[in-house]
Amino acid sequence: MFMIHTIDDGRVPPLEYLPAGAITPKIGLALGVSGGVLAVCSGANKPLYLSMTERGAAVTSGTRIPVMRVAPDVVLETVWSASAAERKLGDKVTLASDGLRVTATTTNGVAEIVGMDGTASGDKVRVRFA
Repeated sequence: MFMIHTIDDGRVPPLEYLPAGAITPKIGLALGVSGGVLAVCSGANKPLYLSMTERGAAVTSGTRIPVMRVAPDVVLETVWSASAAERKLGDKVTLASDGLRVTATTTNGVAEIVGMDGTASGDKVRVRFA
C-alpha cells in the first residue's frame, strides 16, 4: 500500500469523498478516474488519489469513499513487487497490477524513486508522483 512518508511543507492533506467504481478499496490503493468513477491504477497510469478506506468486498459503483489527492510534494512509501536490483534513486518505475506496490520496470515509469531500504521483492521504497 502507498502510505505517506513525508510532506514537504508538513501539512495534513484533506480527505475528499468521491464515487468509486465497483472496486474493493484498500487503504493506500492507487486510484485514477475512469468513466467518472474511481478506478485502480496500475502500470503507467499515474494515480490521482489514494484510498483512505478498507472494505472486505467490492463497493457498488457510485459509492463515495474517502480519498487523499496525490501531490508532487508528498513522498509515499510502499514495497517492491519484484526484485529491483538494477534500480537507483531518480529512476521512474511503474505500478504493480494490484495498485498497492511498484514494479522494477522503468519503461513509461510514473513513480520517481526518492529512497529505498533495499531492492529485494517486499523491501520498502519511497516514491514521488511528480
